[in-house]
Amino acid sequence: MGQWQIPLEGVVMLDFYKGKTVLVTGHTGFKGSWLCEILINAGAKVVGYSLEPPINPSLFELLKLDQRMVSVIGDIRDFDHLNGVIKKYKPEIVFHLAAQPIVLIGYQKPAYTYHVNVMGTVNILEAIRKAGCVKSFLNVTTDKVYENNDLQNHPFKEDEKLDGFDPYSNSKSCSELVTHSYKKSFFADGKTAISTARAGNVIGGGDFSPDRIIPDCVRAVEAKKTIEVRNRFSTRPYQFVLEPLFVYLEIAKAQYEDGAKAGYYNVGPDPVDFIATGDLVSLFCKKWGQGITFEDKTLPNAPHEAAFLSLDNSLIKKAFSWSPVYHIDEAMDQIVVWTKVYLQHQDVKAITDSQIERFAQRFSK
Repeated sequence: MGQWQIPLEGVVMLDFYKGKTVLVTGHTGFKGSWLCEILINAGAKVVGYSLEPPINPSLFELLKLDQRMVSVIGDIRDFDHLNGVIKKYKPEIVFHLAAQPIVLIGYQKPAYTYHVNVMGTVNILEAIRKAGCVKSFLNVTTDKVYENNDLQNHPFKEDEKLDGFDPYSNSKSCSELVTHSYKKSFFADGKTAISTARAGNVIGGGDFSPDRIIPDCVRAVEAKKTIEVRNRFSTRPYQFVLEPLFVYLEIAKAQYEDGAKAGYYNVGPDPVDFIATGDLVSLFCKKWGQGITFEDKTLPNAPHEAAFLSLDNSLIKKAFSWSPVYHIDEAMDQIVVWTKVYLQHQDVKAITDSQIERFAQRFSK
């Protein structure tokens, strides 16, 4: 697997993190695991705070991240524990990813979803307020925070009304508002720069979550079954997992160095990559080969989910001179390659690092 390794030296954005203490909440989740792997490779001192991995298998365990970082198992709702971790390790930078992230679970467990997503945000901000050591904080929310009336071809802009429909989406709208209030009430002096990032639907290798379309595809392939698709006509701003993660890293770095860069940002793909779920699955089947097929299993009377959802990414493009690295076709290539390595019981860490390193080289150009 050695041929996959590409040096990270010279990737200026990642060089910034070398030697810095960085706290990642939700580090045992899908995006959290990819983010920790990036930071570890960049030479950061990484501390994680999260529940045990919620699924088995999990990318966190496959990468053996608990052996290469400080991994604290804790509930974001437990303020005293969280506060003690921040006081002990004194992070300079915090990425807040801890959340209940699944729309359907939000319908099944609404109170739990609000406790985690709203009070979890209060707790991390309160701990940061008390500690006084954090210079850069980024709250990762979602593209679903906006009031969505299913208007076709309407990419949401950052100044539009926040009012997610379902408990998950609404709880993340509340998380945004909590962050705005703390920023104005307690961090107006600029000593701690605060931003939020509203990302699109993230796809990538190593996601084993329930009720997500790419993991559902992988499970069907593994079981040699036909892929079942719920809401095949729902359009979403799908993007490869490293796209938003590298933007998060860029935002946290920029506001650390210049507080004027702090803001509320959409982090989504270009309109060419707003794609219906059925088309996404068709692309997966094409890239996978071997006669893989899917069928429509839309349920009558299913819980409400928006039919059309997209983000206007012009602000983040202007602020950071950024453009997406991969379009959906190339993103699916990465997913299929990663998944075949995993299913063939090959070196998952090597392919993960390879995809990070190749993406970093493209991102920095």
